[in-house]
Amino acid sequence: MEPSPLVRPRSFVIRGRKTEAQQRAIDEFWPLYGVEFDGSPLDLDALFGRTAPRVVEIGFGNGENLLALAARHPEKDFLGVEVHGAGVGRVLAAAHEQGLSNIRVVRHDAVEVFERGLGAASVDEVLIFFPDPWPKARHHRRRLVQPDVVRLIVAALKPAGVLRLATDWEPYAEHMIDVLDAEPALVNVAGPGGFIPRPDDRPVTKFERRGERLGHAIFDLEYRPRV
Repeated sequence: MEPSPLVRPRSFVIRGRKTEAQQRAIDEFWPLYGVEFDGSPLDLDALFGRTAPRVVEIGFGNGENLLALAARHPEKDFLGVEVHGAGVGRVLAAAHEQGLSNIRVVRHDAVEVFERGLGAASVDEVLIFFPDPWPKARHHRRRLVQPDVVRLIVAALKPAGVLRLATDWEPYAEHMIDVLDAEPALVNVAGPGGFIPRPDDRPVTKFERRGERLGHAIFDLEYRPRV
């Protein structure tokens, strides 16, 4: 029997336009921070010019979290994966302005990056913060957190690695719990069905502030590989 094809959620829709400044940042700083992904395995040591703990943020949006963590943790390398040009341009400009050398950006579908670009046990942390919740039932299949995608993330995590997630959409939080608790290779740090307290080291972003203004609770999750 042939293996089932990988479920590929189209978890994003290209929205908005880049400003002229964001496009200039891409034109000028992409050679410094950008990673051209052609489906081949990524050599992270070569990309960053060193060996260090590696953090991958999927869908970094406008880059607030990615930039704050990279500035706070120069001992770690941060690979941001995002499809929206506006966010990419903003991160490139800010990384250059702040003199950050530990950020690289891939503008590509994160599912393919994990499937083809990241080797087994190559990543220390994976961050998925405030992904699009796709609230309408007919769009639930577009949600990023799906069993096949989770298995790709697990394969890339080191044995002592960690998967961190956050959302302000309670139905999506419940969906995340259902999918992640059902993955036998992961352990919920808070226990089955549980959420962790908001980590002090997770920067507050505009997505979280917007959710709070709307009266949404914030749900944080943390999973580690089962050893």
